[in-house]
Amino acid sequence: MNLETAKLFCDLVEFKNFSRTAEVHGISQSAVSQQIAQLEIDHRSQLIDRKKRPLHLTPAGEFFYRGCRDILERYQQMNSEIADLSQSSCKIRLAAIFSIGMHTLQPYVKKFMAIYPDVNLSVEYNDSKEIYDKILKGNIDIGVVALPRRDKNIEVYPFENEPLMFVCSPEHQLSHSSSIHLHQLQGEKFVAFSENVPTRGWIDGILKRYNVTVRVAMEFDNIETIKRAVEINAGVSILPKSSLRMELSIGTLKAIPMGDETFYRPTGIIVRKDRTLSKAARYLIELLRTEYETDI
Repeated sequence: MNLETAKLFCDLVEFKNFSRTAEVHGISQSAVSQQIAQLEIDHRSQLIDRKKRPLHLTPAGEFFYRGCRDILERYQQMNSEIADLSQSSCKIRLAAIFSIGMHTLQPYVKKFMAIYPDVNLSVEYNDSKEIYDKILKGNIDIGVVALPRRDKNIEVYPFENEPLMFVCSPEHQLSHSSSIHLHQLQGEKFVAFSENVPTRGWIDGILKRYNVTVRVAMEFDNIETIKRAVEINAGVSILPKSSLRMELSIGTLKAIPMGDETFYRPTGIIVRKDRTLSKAARYLIELLRTEYETDI
């Protein structure tokens, strides 16, 4: 048995789903079944009770799972300690949604690199679904997302609560207001996030609580395109304040606080629960968390 097979078995136990395990490992469902069957042949013992749903381990399977989990944790700890001995060889793979990675995250990255200049910090931008998939597959070490969802295999740490602002073109009739009440958006043309973007559901929920119905004129999956549409007065929007610095400084957008209450978009740091991180990666998470706790 190799470590990859042990990891596959542990993932199957934790996901309780053959198709999900196959997706995470990039193989077919039949290949997962074959590898589990081979394990049972090798160890001359049935590990999974196939008569029960959801997936249920036999007593031998429970023992085998605990042993595999212990082996994997020890192996990951060994790799982490080896990496810590040589910071120059340490690589941290971080993925963030575009709006956070391009705007909110930058000051933290600079501060981290000042402490760990020799660490290879790779930052990429993906949508939320891709980030969760990459975390579960082990393709990245740390993810930063908006509105983090709970998952039994993922640890979630709070990051920044980003203030939300009403945003419009300087030519819009509401651009000279000192504050906006949500009822003023009734019937307004609105540039929204795509329906598969978590922030869309969050903003829709805010409008629904105030019984406000907007006319969705355009939908985009990224914040930069939304800003470009608002700049040409194609509609108004509600966006995180942190993503508006450039446009506000050059005057292409107007951001106005909402007078009903202060609205925020929660964001979070996600890591796979069983992943052993290097000392530098743990420091980066603590840096993000410490700054968050200082803010509140």
